[in-house]
This record gives sequence, structure tokens and C-alpha cells, in this order.
Amino acid sequence: MLQTLVVVAVIFLATLIRSTFGFGEALIAVPLLAFVLPVEVAAPVAVLVSITVAAVVVAQDWRHVQIRSAGWLVFSTIFGLPLGLVLLRTVPESIVKLLLGVLVAGFSMWSLARVHAHELKDDRLAWLFGWLAGVLGGAYGMNGPPLAVYGALRRWPPAQFRATLQSYFLPASVLGLFGYWAAGLWTPVVTRYYAVSLPTVLLAIALSRWITRRLDGPAFLGYVHAFLIAVGATLVVQSLVRLA
Repeated sequence: MLQTLVVVAVIFLATLIRSTFGFGEALIAVPLLAFVLPVEVAAPVAVLVSITVAAVVVAQDWRHVQIRSAGWLVFSTIFGLPLGLVLLRTVPESIVKLLLGVLVAGFSMWSLARVHAHELKDDRLAWLFGWLAGVLGGAYGMNGPPLAVYGALRRWPPAQFRATLQSYFLPASVLGLFGYWAAGLWTPVVTRYYAVSLPTVLLAIALSRWITRRLDGPAFLGYVHAFLIAVGATLVVQSLVRLA
């Protein structure tokens, strides 16, 4: 019972963050679930939750999806995945995450210091951010930071930000779940933990919707940058601990 309560609490927290900001659960769900569940159980549960969050948000806010942006991001991700697999096999994870953490945190701190310094007016660079998301996703399952940086540079309002990122994560998560199924990792235990957690997943999605409706565009982007700084700092600390 205690183990189940911990799983439900972690999934609630990860879902609240993911459905509020559109990303970020990768640093919360699997690492924390791995304390009480085997990784081969925790990872498929997290992917099932990811599909649920993405499907619900897209169904609610499909009018806000930036279809052209999402299309470019998804398409270019495909070409980044092979390099991500090469990185996974050849470059130490701690080095890549250290560099990513410094870049993400540095970008967001500079953006907060100069609020109107950066803005992308169109999707000409969407392929670059999608490709980077594919590289990091293929290597470490961390698609989110490049996508969040792109959404911040485009200055999407909260509804567009959340909906467009979830329209990206929906097909990506479905592909990931198919991989777990093909590997025989979608087991009855996975289904049970997902089913037990589903009510809190839906509650977290509803709560996040209430939160984002009370944030205007500049305030929301400020919170996104603050969260990116936290993500970057977490990656840096994790990397330094492993290197030490």
C-alpha cells in the first residue's frame, strides 16, 4: 500500500508539472519511481501517463495547436534520433547532460534578464529545435528542453504552448510505448499501476488547466524560464555528482 501511494504521489506531481508547463516530467517521474519500482516497470508506466496527458490536453485545446510548428518539430525529430543513439553509445551521459544543463539554464537566465531580447517570428528554425529534441530524446529520453526553448522563443501564450508541445509528445510517446510492448515490458503490473494512478492524473490535468488560465503570456513565459533554470541546475548537479 505504501509503495502504491508513493507511485501515485510521484505521478501526480509529474503530471501537474507536465500538463502545466508542457514538459519536465522526464526529470521527475522515472527517477523518483525508480526508488520504489524496477526501471522496466517505471518507464512504461511513465509513457502511459505521458500518452494520457498529451491526449487529454490535445483533445481539450486542439484549436490552439500550432499545426505547422508541431509538424516541423515531429518531422525533424526523426532525423535526430540516430545521432542520439550514437551519443548514447559513445559519449558519457554526464558530459552531455552537463553541457545541456549549462546551456538551458544560461539561456533562460539571460532571457529573464532581457525579457524582449529574443523572439522567433516564424517556423524557419523549427527543424533545428526538433532535431535537437530527437538527439536528446534518442539518447536520454529528454526531448522537452529544446521544445520548451523553442516555444519560449516563439512567445506562445499558455494555451498554445501546452497544446503544441503535447501534440508533439503524443506520437512520440505512442512510439515509445510500442517499443516497450515489442520488448515485452508492457506487463499486467504496469497496467495495474497506471490504472491506480489514472484518477490523480486526471485531477492533476484539471488543476493545471485552472493554473494556466490564471497566467497571462509574459507571466507564463517567466515561469517557463524559471522552470528551465531549475531543470538545467538539476542536470548540472546530477552530472557533477556522477563525474565526482
